[in-house]
Amino acid sequence: MAHLDTLDDEVPDISPYVTPISPTNRFYRIDTALTVPQVDPESWRLRITGLVDNPYELTYQDIRSMRLADYVITLSCVSNQVGGGLVGNAIWTGIPLYELLQRAGVQRGAQQIVGRSVDDFTAGFPTTLAYDGRNAILAIGMNNEPLPTRHGFPARIVVAGLYGYVSAVKWLKEIELTTWDGFDGYWVPRGWSKQGPMKTQSRIDLPKDGSRVTSGETIPIAGIAWAPTRGIERVEVKIGNEDWTPCRLGEAAGNESWVQWHRDWTPSGGGRQQIQVRATDGSGYTQSGKTVRPRPNGAEGWHTITVSVR
Repeated sequence: MAHLDTLDDEVPDISPYVTPISPTNRFYRIDTALTVPQVDPESWRLRITGLVDNPYELTYQDIRSMRLADYVITLSCVSNQVGGGLVGNAIWTGIPLYELLQRAGVQRGAQQIVGRSVDDFTAGFPTTLAYDGRNAILAIGMNNEPLPTRHGFPARIVVAGLYGYVSAVKWLKEIELTTWDGFDGYWVPRGWSKQGPMKTQSRIDLPKDGSRVTSGETIPIAGIAWAPTRGIERVEVKIGNEDWTPCRLGEAAGNESWVQWHRDWTPSGGGRQQIQVRATDGSGYTQSGKTVRPRPNGAEGWHTITVSVR
């Protein structure tokens, strides 16, 4: 993995956990497993089934012997609040799903890819997303190490641009091709949308909400923004009643990765000051100020903090 130029040197305290690549031991985990499944890689099998001409299965060693590659992809939970921490960026090692599907021979009418875990959690997404140019992969590694047990060992699905609830099946045991109307993943009948495209988001990590800053002393305002598959074109900050002003962007590892942003600010006067952030993605869409709750398909709004100037 090539070195990425970041803002860390300029803003050393941007966040102890927000770096270009999230440390594995601090990467968020959201799933339905009350007990993390312990899977024996020797006996484990991955089955490719459903609307395919040639159903087959793979061993862990079969997958390890394939032509693996690294993919930098940001994942986020649909339940993440605006400004929340349920987002992470990792190097995922694996193979494209379309290679597995090509071997199976996908039949006409196979509109949905359903992943099923060893504890029978399920999630499904349109089959077309395995072929539209995004990275949709079967992952067996994370941050240059074997996939940790808590993140899905021996294998999981990672699809850029989708919330995890419709795609990121961990402890995977089966990939089934089916019709779109023929199956609903675990969260759909529980009030969440059947399709889960990830929304454009941005977050302020410095200064912290409720912190005190000194009048006349220049400080960084910094954070991250993400819009996987579209990338981030621009990040702007609004302080009090001022106009939106552009921030400097760090280097992202492609349009499926988050990006760090930063600008300097010299507060003046005293009292409470509100800071807001918004991002514009590669499609030209700019976050609106409308507040939307996470259910059923992801939160929206400008992350807003308040600091005290003294």
